Amino acid sequence: MPDIRHYVEINAPVTTVYRAVTEQKGLAGWWTQDTVIQPGVGAVAQFRFGPRYHNKMKVVRLDPGRKVEWECREGDKEWVGTRFVFDLEERNGITILRFAQNGWREATDFYAICNFTWAQYMLSLKAYCEMGKGAPFPKG
Repeated sequence: MPDIRHYVEINAPVTTVYRAVTEQKGLAGWWTQDTVIQPGVGAVAQFRFGPRYHNKMKVVRLDPGRKVEWECREGDKEWVGTRFVFDLEERNGITILRFAQNGWREATDFYAICNFTWAQYMLSLKAYCEMGKGAPFPKG
């Protein structure tokens, strides 16, 4: 099974990056403005990308400052069952983020589009954490 993987160095404390990938304000600041999430294992987060696309993720792991993991429960059929992992490591004031979307059934064209788009959102997350402004998908 193919996985999407990205490595990003973010010039911000690990606590800043952790909040950006666990809290509603943070996720809305870099991924999609139409975000509903309660940080807590077992919670189901909702992310909307306009009227055509949405997904629901179950929060399956939260290790503060170290790891966040979700499982896609609803959304595009190729996403359902995949796991999203944000591994965090702080090194000399810089946060190393290792992002993965694991469990794709095959490397389809949609997989390739998502890989490219995740790279763009990783840059948005980096900008949000370093400068306070990302480039999330707009609400509405």
